[in-house]
Amino acid sequence: MLQRRSLRLEDYAYDQPGGYFVTTCTFERENLFGEIQDGSMRLNRYGEIVRECFEAIPEHFEDAAVDQFVVMPNHVHSIVIIMNVGARHAVPVSSLERFGKPVAKSLSTIIRSFKSATTKHINNLRQSPDAPVWQRNYYEHVIRNEQSLHRIREYIINNPARWDFDRENPAATNAEPEDVWRG
Repeated sequence: MLQRRSLRLEDYAYDQPGGYFVTTCTFERENLFGEIQDGSMRLNRYGEIVRECFEAIPEHFEDAAVDQFVVMPNHVHSIVIIMNVGARHAVPVSSLERFGKPVAKSLSTIIRSFKSATTKHINNLRQSPDAPVWQRNYYEHVIRNEQSLHRIREYIINNPARWDFDRENPAATNAEPEDVWRG
């Protein structure tokens, strides 16, 4: 059986307090959530569902906060903050997400819940219960300082205006370099 390469940092516990820059893409990069018009994102009904579910994350995860985010035609850029969740006595890092079992309050559990909720609502609306909405997994970056946080916030805010250069835009003719938000 072929094993997928993990996108996560080895030996990093993604349930510890901190900020995380997360990008979640639609299945096959389909422009599902609306379109960019005059440098602004115009959400369709599916995009509204994604926005509503993302804003509701703190209602379902009391130790999570939503910072800046943007729903784009085929992906979502976001900053998720995990706040102090208490001590993790005797919980080895290797046990996190072990055997596919979710770890409460971890970034992966938050994103998994978000993707599941949006998929259910969108597929109910389009009457296609088994259609994929999201690609497997997601991309994340641990935000390590205020300077990085500021750059990422600016990147997210300006993302719709830069759609023509966005690496996730299938029609981009001059895609910007990967991780351009790093500065």
